[in-house]
Amino acid sequence: MENRRPPELAEPLRLKMLSERSRKLLRESLGIYSDGQLLNHFPRTYLAPGELTRLSEVPLGEEITLIARVQSANSRWMRTRKGKVLDVVITDDDGAGRLGTMHLTFFNGRGAERRLTAGTRAIFSGKTGSYRGKLTLTNPRFSLLDEDNGGMEEHLLPTPVYPASEQISSEIIRGCVSKLLDSLVHSQLNDPIPAHIARRDKYMNITQAYEMIHRPVEVEDAYRAQHRFRYQEALVLQTALARRRAEILAEEATARPQHRHGLLDQFDASLPFVLTSGQQAVGEQLAVDLAAPHPMNRLLQGEVGSGKTIVALRAMLQVIDAGGQAALLAPTEVLAAQHYQSITRTLGPLAEGGMLGGAVDGTRVVLLTGSMTTAQRREALLAAASGDAGIVIGTHALLSENVQFYDLGLIVVDEQHRFGVEQRDALRGKAAAAPHMLVMTATPIPRTVAMTVFGDLDVSTLTELPAGRAPIATHVVGLSENPRWIDRAWARAREEIDAGRQVYIVCPKIGDAQTEPDSADALELYEGPPTNKQELTSVVELFESLSEVPALAGVSMGLLHGRLDPAEKAATMAGFNEGSISLLISTTVIEVGVDVPNATLMVIMDADRFGISQLHQLRGRIGRGGHQGTCLLVTDLEPEHPSRERLDAVASTSDGFELSQKDLELRREGDILGASQSGGRSALRFLKVIQHAGVIEKARKDAQELIDADPDLAEHPELAEALDLYLNDEKEAFLERG
Repeated sequence: MENRRPPELAEPLRLKMLSERSRKLLRESLGIYSDGQLLNHFPRTYLAPGELTRLSEVPLGEEITLIARVQSANSRWMRTRKGKVLDVVITDDDGAGRLGTMHLTFFNGRGAERRLTAGTRAIFSGKTGSYRGKLTLTNPRFSLLDEDNGGMEEHLLPTPVYPASEQISSEIIRGCVSKLLDSLVHSQLNDPIPAHIARRDKYMNITQAYEMIHRPVEVEDAYRAQHRFRYQEALVLQTALARRRAEILAEEATARPQHRHGLLDQFDASLPFVLTSGQQAVGEQLAVDLAAPHPMNRLLQGEVGSGKTIVALRAMLQVIDAGGQAALLAPTEVLAAQHYQSITRTLGPLAEGGMLGGAVDGTRVVLLTGSMTTAQRREALLAAASGDAGIVIGTHALLSENVQFYDLGLIVVDEQHRFGVEQRDALRGKAAAAPHMLVMTATPIPRTVAMTVFGDLDVSTLTELPAGRAPIATHVVGLSENPRWIDRAWARAREEIDAGRQVYIVCPKIGDAQTEPDSADALELYEGPPTNKQELTSVVELFESLSEVPALAGVSMGLLHGRLDPAEKAATMAGFNEGSISLLISTTVIEVGVDVPNATLMVIMDADRFGISQLHQLRGRIGRGGHQGTCLLVTDLEPEHPSRERLDAVASTSDGFELSQKDLELRREGDILGASQSGGRSALRFLKVIQHAGVIEKARKDAQELIDADPDLAEHPELAEALDLYLNDEKEAFLERG
């Protein structure tokens, strides 16, 4: 057993096999340091042997890889930003005549400009689009084909196309992998898929799979190998999740069953409205979970205004009735204060326990934020530690070491994508026994969607749209097409104000600093082509400049961002709530929780710097009072820039669940097993959570049966080893939601 780990896969890239230059490129460009990492750097796709790809048959809006010849390449300076655009025309001309062309666009593509000269034949990969009626690829990946060594004759076998970089091409990677395959002792490779499952599903063994995926004789061989590795990925992940579920079930939590005639019953009797059927159904699910002797671990998702807070509050009251406390963690002070005011107002006398006029058996609700005075903070800390406060609402201040609870039974995390798993774990550690956990989101982000499909969280969904909400029209304002459209945006704001409405203008940063507490930290940054815009719009500068805009002359304006004095922030929000401020220039502190029914227009500056979920959340601040809402997404990016696709997606629908799926398609699952909340390179190679739900479900069933029969995987050491190699302690810790 001690020799099960293949020593050649654990070794650093070997000097005899690869040149020092190749090893340096693999390390620095792709992060490949060992033989095992290189062997598992699988091809992205395959090109069948034969002629150039027929461009007339290329589909629109799909990921493609093709072989074509460069017809022309010309660079030009961009009009609105620093940098150059390289326009490349490729053709499937094989010398006998022109068959078709495609246009490629590279932003600041110096490497592409140097390598893609007229006549060059190359492999191109990317997602096809259309601009002015022409088929396009924007910033496609590419690698040159060497025609000096046999031309097309060298491609009698399928050509694997590897994830590459500007520094190291797919061809160099292919040569390195081939040398590794030739040097390996394949009999020492261990197969994580148990033999009985491999026989049942007729999977090829792991030695065959590596050979076929890297050096297929036919493309179908590679696809069969991919199928095998896809299931292997799903099984390893699902086994880890099954093991985690078993550990959670083994954890002891204090059961918090419902109590008759307690706070919850009194609250229900006092409600001036009837709960929706969805709220009732989810409430019943939570009641059962809270009554169990093991921790609840549930995600509650629903559109803005669908009633998630009422559902969560009822769960809190059930825990309080059973002798425990509840903590509500909010991402910003504005939202925490909004929750505090809303919950205390909703509970009425039930939130005034021990106070004159309060309910005899009522509880207390306290607020804890970083900007509170020492006296206010001391009072809140004492109420939490003594148990006098049944509900403690706060920001990151709740995570401080000096915050203690008498009996923390339930943690509610609002807008969970704004918190890391480590932060939620810090709050869990303040409970004597494992607390119940409820995380809420109005727009599932890619990682949440992915983990939902994998079944790590129990999921409850509120599907009803809020009553009385007017539709919101969303438009992309592309300043690269027409810089004067920004003047029309300010005129549009004046029209709304003159009609008695109010307007938000949202900026991505506060002032001169590029990284600030409630601005850059709140942006969901994306990998991909640079935007090249040197300066983001700041609230401070825009607040000053808008006073000079003729269309807004005489308009009462307010400024709001996270670095303002708390009293100033409160005064500004109060002024906007009351209507004395007509136009509020703000960072994303207004993203969630702020409710001003009279606000009908939102202008989001540099909208391309925000994620889909943030744009949807921001947009949800308007149209809340029955009046038509309008959201303008302002961007300097050219129409063909990849980030414009996100903006177009937000403009096309107001369905948060549809947008979350689009977000997942655009950004993939994120690092499912890492700290990254969303976006970026996926840890999964072949498993796509949308397309392969069937594979995931089968692997989940198999994994659960394996763990039920053999919790320590003593009978399946290869699978246990795969978990240890693929899921190190740091990564596996993130499988525990919260």
